[in-house]
Amino acid sequence: MRLRSSTQGQRRRTGPPQCPAMMWSPRRPPAATPAVCAGVAAAAAPGAQGRATFLSAARNQERRQAWQASQESKLQPLPSCDACTPPSPEEVQSWAQSFDKLMHSPAGRSVFRAFLRTEYSEENMLFWLACEELKAEANQHVVDEKARLIYEDYVSILSPKEVSLDSRVREGINRKMQEPSAHTFDDAQLQIYTLMHRDSYPRFLSSPAYRTLLLRGSPQSSSEA
Repeated sequence: MRLRSSTQGQRRRTGPPQCPAMMWSPRRPPAATPAVCAGVAAAAAPGAQGRATFLSAARNQERRQAWQASQESKLQPLPSCDACTPPSPEEVQSWAQSFDKLMHSPAGRSVFRAFLRTEYSEENMLFWLACEELKAEANQHVVDEKARLIYEDYVSILSPKEVSLDSRVREGINRKMQEPSAHTFDDAQLQIYTLMHRDSYPRFLSSPAYRTLLLRGSPQSSSEA
């Protein structure tokens, strides 16, 4: 008769901790996902590293849930030109009165964005729109995620869509990104808004695209039609 050594018994008893949520029970069906069990296993690991990994997994799960909720119901989104009516002649003429009137018009933003695309500076409008969407967000987890995406897409020097910001504004963003808020990019948004106003807006008013819209709404054009 062979005796079982204590070493073999210990080897059989040792191993990675099983996730209680994944163990089947006749009273409770298994409802945990592998991601949850990974967090439980990390929490069982010795030291602060296991606890930090578990907390990080929990935060990532909360962010994904918050992001999905935000996609389902956004707070006061900017009106899209896909749903707007064609601009009236009076509205088109008002775009020449001030840059603010152009930017407050969904159709005006769409036409101006198309013009910026011809000048290879469409990222300025995209950044401004992203900042407006961020300021309308109330969920902090979603704010964190959107701020990270805006930084990677428009502020990072590695991005092909990087906007032109001075060093003061860029350093301010780097500090604020440690604790992002809905107003992290306010200074940068104002700088890009001013850049579009002073640089692109005058050329837009003299562009063929805008002149064509003006001619379509002129009395002479209407009488000829």
